[in-house]
Formats: sequence, structure tokens, C-alpha cells
Amino acid sequence: CDGIVGAFGQVEEGQLIQAKGVPYSLHDLLHDDALCQHYRKGLYLTIRITSSMYHRFHAPHDCRVDDVTYISGDTWNVNPVALKRIEKLFCKNERALIPMTLSTGHTLTLVPVAAILVASIRLHCLDVLLNMKHRGPNVMRCDATLIKGQEMGWFEHGSTIIVFAPDGFSLGDNIREGARVRMGEPLMRLPR
Repeated sequence: CDGIVGAFGQVEEGQLIQAKGVPYSLHDLLHDDALCQHYRKGLYLTIRITSSMYHRFHAPHDCRVDDVTYISGDTWNVNPVALKRIEKLFCKNERALIPMTLSTGHTLTLVPVAAILVASIRLHCLDVLLNMKHRGPNVMRCDATLIKGQEMGWFEHGSTIIVFAPDGFSLGDNIREGARVRMGEPLMRLPR
């Protein structure tokens, strides 16, 4: 997606950073013990999509998606001021967990997080509008094979995507706090 790099780094002891000095728990975000275990020493990268940006997000690699977990919640603003003031903001907001298996056999998980004026996440692999009607965590099965760059879904306003990769991946050279990234630019490198 197009966006601005927020927090990034390694998940340490089940914790990651929302904004400088504001940690949150991987479990509070994902509500899934198996995913938490899988990413316990992995990398995370938070990309903020502002209201003036392109709100669509795309497959980061050739991959397969078998299910999506929808977690209902609030729609707090996800701007930098709110991230510094509201503890566990991403854990409170509406979100979806999209685990994917890459064509290389590696795994990634995308977590689109809804924000103010969004209150819904749209995904091409599901024939439903993800919103409060589904509550959550609510696992929805799908059968989607995507090619790198193929559109996965969209927000109707600004929001956030959090990318999780297991231990062994590395961050791209262009990743630094506040950097603008464009759809198609590298974010992470596969393990060697």
C-alpha cells in the first residue's frame, strides 16, 4: 500500500511498539495463540494510510489466503497524536487478521486496522463487508490465490496496515520511521 512508516522492529517478549514509548501486546492485537507463537520473535511493520492517500492494499508476494479473522471494535483515529495518547489503540480498533502462505512456503500476516470514518474493511476474498454485524473474533473461510501486487482490499478512508513476518525475515533498506512508502516498494526481505 501507499503509506507512512510508523513503528517497526522485532517483537520482543510478546510486545511491540505502537508509538515511541507506547507498547502493546501481540496477543491483545491478534487474539490467536498460534499466531502469537509464530511471530513471537518475528518482525512487525506499521504503515499508516492517511485520508489523502490511495486506500487500497495489495498482495506483497504470490500467496494463498485460506481464512480471515474479523475482530470488531472501535474506530479511534490512528494519527500520531492519538497513537501517543491512547494505550493499545490498535487492539481496541476494528481489524482483520489475514494470514497468508507465500509461494516460497514462508508465511506473513497482514492486519488491516480500521479508523475513524472507516468502520469497515473490504476484502476481495470475502463476499461480505466486514463490520460490527460480524462481531469477533469471527473466522471466515476463503479460498484465495493472489499474485504479487494484486489488490486484496481497501479502506474507505485513512487507516493502518500492520505486517508481521516470522523470525528470519529482514526489513528493507528504505524502512525508517516517517518514511513514505509506495505500493510495490520492498518492505521486507525473505530469509536466505
